[in-house]
Amino acid sequence: MAVVIDGKSLTVEKVIRVCRGMEEVTIAPEAQEAVNKARAYIEKKLEENAVIYGLTTGFGKFANVVISPEETAALQKNLIMSHTCTAGEPYEQKYVRAAMLLRCNALVRGYSGIRLSTVQTMIDMLNAGIHPVVPCKGSLGASGDLAPLSHIALGLIGLGDVEYKGEIMPAADAMAKEGITPVQLAAKEGLALNNGTQMMTAVGVNVLYDAMKLAKVADIAGAMTAEALHGITKAYDEKVHLLRGHQGQIDVAANMRALLEGSKNAFRVQPTKVQDPYTLRCIPQIHGASRDAFRYVFDMVSREINAVTDNPIVFPDDDDVISGGNFHGQPMALTFDFLKIAISELANVSERRIERLTNPALAEGLPGFLTKHGGVCSGYMIAQYAAASMVSENKVYDHPASVDSIPSSGNQEDHVSMGTTAARTAAMVLDNAQKVIGIELSAAAQGIWLRQEIGESEIDNLAAGTRAAYDYIRTKADPIDEDVIMYNELKKFDEMIKDESLLDAVEKVVELR
Repeated sequence: MAVVIDGKSLTVEKVIRVCRGMEEVTIAPEAQEAVNKARAYIEKKLEENAVIYGLTTGFGKFANVVISPEETAALQKNLIMSHTCTAGEPYEQKYVRAAMLLRCNALVRGYSGIRLSTVQTMIDMLNAGIHPVVPCKGSLGASGDLAPLSHIALGLIGLGDVEYKGEIMPAADAMAKEGITPVQLAAKEGLALNNGTQMMTAVGVNVLYDAMKLAKVADIAGAMTAEALHGITKAYDEKVHLLRGHQGQIDVAANMRALLEGSKNAFRVQPTKVQDPYTLRCIPQIHGASRDAFRYVFDMVSREINAVTDNPIVFPDDDDVISGGNFHGQPMALTFDFLKIAISELANVSERRIERLTNPALAEGLPGFLTKHGGVCSGYMIAQYAAASMVSENKVYDHPASVDSIPSSGNQEDHVSMGTTAARTAAMVLDNAQKVIGIELSAAAQGIWLRQEIGESEIDNLAAGTRAAYDYIRTKADPIDEDVIMYNELKKFDEMIKDESLLDAVEKVVELR
């Protein structure tokens, strides 16, 4: 089923369907009318020889240079070519597809003055799987994502390289294979295509989607660790969490109760201890705070994916064209800095639970470093090192990009957001967090197995929720009796988090919030 865009009703879920599920996109009839109306207004202003920024003037510091009608087409093409000042590795396909979708969705609101045929050509490329190659570095998030969006526009006009059916080739060649004619840009169109926050938002919406899934997996990992370390479930009692009132905390506590319901390892009261350390006892408070942050990010992103963020903005009904600053990425820069900090905390507390599982002084009687053959075997000793390394690396990435600014364009653009850096580092933090929580899942499963091996427990002692997780894990990874190449083992857990297969297996048994 195609995703219909109108500039107003796009959702996070629909973005994911297009950028990962390869669903096709169409423009709503009312949006087509709005685009045509705005373009007609632009054509009228051109006939009147009106002086409008980016339409009959240069850009940035050259805003006072008036461009003749004969030069307007060259102006738009030159804008795109000159602004492709990127560097680094290309963005993943899902990010490019999301950026193309979001740019089209902003344009069809009817405030940009672009031709409908130009937007439709980008949608045709998206539907045909033609994805411009967009290097990931070079955006200040000031006049939006000028450099990366220019790369997308470059493909639209048949220049530069694209990824098509798994191959990198010239854009013109891929478009010819699909019968798509490259666009000859008209007045205002170059600026409409490369002014906006769509690249940072494309990355951020993908990171957010995965972070929301990871929050559930973190609860599963915490519950499995509680099984391995004889956790005390009374701390998850609903009445405790209702007193504080934070929804994320309430939801996580409910998940922990559901995941541990019926466990014969984790009890409301443990005869050997009065309370658990914070990493177990405060799972609802810690995980829940990240969830509340994700809700804030979700609300901000949901607005941004339906926002008009280019410049100048055309108001045909008011006979007005306003040069404003909706392209400025500050709202998303702050949002994605918050997002990466919230993701990091899921990894930080997970690494501390890994330490408790592997440290013989803290592991409630489990063999040191989760091996029966300590000395000749190191077990999970270095797995904890790896987790510690990644959470420390995240602390570097967590430095807020949004507090930095560097003037550009001859000091015309004298405050920039660095929002794209915030989004890109959020993606790096997410990858590390997924790997760390994967290590906890592996270590907790090993601890559960060792309880059986040393005769302290049986597999039937697990709750239904944690049993579903454990059983699925054992379809992918065997218990580790003697040392193995750990990279190969831990990679399995990273993959089962990223492909959502572990979460799917558990949610067939327990409904998680």
